[in-house]
Amino acid sequence: MRTFFNFKASVLVASMLVLSAAHAANLSKDDYEVGKTRISADYKTDKAACASLAGNGKDVCLEEAKAKGKVASAELKYAYSGKPADHISALEVKAETAYAVAKEKCDDKAGNDKSVCVKEAKAVEVKAKADARTSEKIGEAKKDAAEDKRDADYKVAAQKCDALAGNAKDSCIAAAKAQFGKS
Repeated sequence: MRTFFNFKASVLVASMLVLSAAHAANLSKDDYEVGKTRISADYKTDKAACASLAGNGKDVCLEEAKAKGKVASAELKYAYSGKPADHISALEVKAETAYAVAKEKCDDKAGNDKSVCVKEAKAVEVKAKADARTSEKIGEAKKDAAEDKRDADYKVAAQKCDALAGNAKDSCIAAAKAQFGKS
């Protein structure tokens, strides 16, 4: 059982780290509004499906419906804005909602089993949030590294232009600036 939970947790973390490239594309305002309406309708449908259940099964079902809606809203926001901060926020929402669902599932247990279940769920959440923050830092580091590489390449190109004179040198420097995004 614990191995299965750990496997599910690993799959959850892996899925949270990968949002499709389509999510990064900006949506139109109309598409965004349609998406919000769809998420709201899906939530109401999912919530209604829980009505036939009872006890903790119903609680888990409701928590899953709520989680699905929150995650969909966070992903929609990222799809609309395309901002890296919204991407990180979507990953964090996934972690938080997965924890809430897992914690609700732990209510079926008692004593030490319940405590262990809750602690495992919390550990998965903490790891997923740490991974989300790490992916943000990696993205920033890659951006900085790309800029450093571009600067170094520009300096090499500019140095090569120094061997030329007059219009040829001016043209060479202008081409190097254009190629490496310098003004």
